[in-house]
Amino acid sequence: MDSDRTYEYFGILMTRSTGILPDSAIANLLDDRRIITNTQLDDDQVQPASIDLRLGETAYRVRASFLPGAGNKVAEKLSRFKLHEIDLTGGAVLETGCVYIVPLLESLDLPGSIEASANPKSSTGRLDIFTRVIVDGSQSFDQIPAGYVGPVYLEISPSTFPVVVRTGSRLSQMRFRQGIAILDDSQLMALHNEQTLVATTDPNILNGGIGLSIDLSGDKNGLIGYRGKRHTGVVKVDEKAAHRILDFWEPIYNHGSNDLVLDPDEFYILVSNEAVHVPPSFAAEMVPYDPLVGEFRVHYAGFFDPGFGHAHAGGKGSRGVLEVRSHDVPFILEHGQLVGRLVFEHMLAKPNALYGLDLGSNYQAQGLKLSKHFI
Repeated sequence: MDSDRTYEYFGILMTRSTGILPDSAIANLLDDRRIITNTQLDDDQVQPASIDLRLGETAYRVRASFLPGAGNKVAEKLSRFKLHEIDLTGGAVLETGCVYIVPLLESLDLPGSIEASANPKSSTGRLDIFTRVIVDGSQSFDQIPAGYVGPVYLEISPSTFPVVVRTGSRLSQMRFRQGIAILDDSQLMALHNEQTLVATTDPNILNGGIGLSIDLSGDKNGLIGYRGKRHTGVVKVDEKAAHRILDFWEPIYNHGSNDLVLDPDEFYILVSNEAVHVPPSFAAEMVPYDPLVGEFRVHYAGFFDPGFGHAHAGGKGSRGVLEVRSHDVPFILEHGQLVGRLVFEHMLAKPNALYGLDLGSNYQAQGLKLSKHFI
């Protein structure tokens, strides 16, 4: 596959040999059987800079999370660590506090120049479902080396709500990249000055990331976020607008203090203070955990597609919804506090379809918003 792509950078047409593969290149990988599936793709499975991954027919409840390690196959580890098998073809409940491994419908035969990475889908993160991709021989989660040939598995661990999944459910997504194309601090500043990546005149740029802060001022009703309830019913991950918000979430309001105490091991949905903009020739990812800003994790689902927050794609004013969990100790967040960073990468080319109007995306032009499952 030809690695050179022509794209527009600051109004100048240029050719790149490194970057994130766009939808057209992902389609080529599918046509060339570099992404292999024997099941017809869903119509919207290929996104502007990623492909959604689908659960296969069987889930394996395992004793604990694991990595196969160099030279080892996941299937061999499953034979040692599985407790029982669950048939997903008719749908099944995955319980909180349990770890499951599911072989996916997609497998890989990557070219030697293409590597991949994975992340939970936005809706998955907003349900507090912890997911990580593993492959044969992997020594780290969510990272697939260039030239990998073999099956792909998803580790799933619901943390707040039990969920109903089935064969074909899409909880995770995968990006493909050629070479290294992450913007450094000076490139980020130049792109921000030209395109306004986050809605601030004084961006916090450090170590290749641009900072996002938290909004605790609230909307017109003072709503600042939601905390997940415990001991709820199940969430059906394949059904939109099927569950009432108050059955699963406790609304949190600003009562005049502009701060919020995060209780340990509770799950919160909050929103960034700044609008976010990902130009069409770039993709972004939220750094999931930054020990420099506090003992909490922000944003399980870290991919921001090209066109997120882009005015011409209907996204002007889109803010980052943040999935937040404190660790070990209570932690006080204050309005405007830095909570995470966005890392930007070049695309090899502009995607054919941008996030937003082109795809009918669920979270374009969003403010504080729960996942698509709730009304």
